[in-house]
Amino acid sequence: MTGIKLNFSPKIIFTWWHFFSKCLLLIACLFIIGMPPAFASINNDTYDGNIFVVYAGNGSLVPPKQTLAQTLAEHKPAVLAFYVDDSSDCKQYAIVVSRIQEFYGRAAEIIPVSVDSILTKETYATTEPGYYYSGAVPQIVVFNQSGNVVLNKNGQVRYEEIDDRLREVFDLLPRDKSVELKRRSFNELNSEITE
Repeated sequence: MTGIKLNFSPKIIFTWWHFFSKCLLLIACLFIIGMPPAFASINNDTYDGNIFVVYAGNGSLVPPKQTLAQTLAEHKPAVLAFYVDDSSDCKQYAIVVSRIQEFYGRAAEIIPVSVDSILTKETYATTEPGYYYSGAVPQIVVFNQSGNVVLNKNGQVRYEEIDDRLREVFDLLPRDKSVELKRRSFNELNSEITE
């Protein structure tokens, strides 16, 4: 009894595999080219991601290191910054909040609070961010060491106004009487090390 032999040529199998791989490559290229680019715009009210990461380049702000209750219990100054990720005003204001952290982040607790994360309740304790939220964003609330509010403003509050309040909290000289601090350039540092 003789069996039926199927004779597949290796050349035929190779050409089909070659054709199939080229088709897959073409589909992958069309998929990549056909995808719309990602656009993030600071001037619209669309969600582009966390505003502190995307627009201020500062991912260290979110999530905050401490809650407001912990900060007030330690008698540490605090800055609450109420925001939403899909507001052009908050997107533009993220840079100011990041700047506050740059100068006061070691001495005060900077606490960005997403308004969407505030649970709706009848009443809030004075240690909860919802107690201080006025219903508009952006909003800045500055606390001194005693837990008293020294600044509570809505809208895009200028950095200088916040800085003035924090200078009072830390008993620093007013801005017009203090020496402007400047960072050393890289070359100045190297010349001191080599001398």
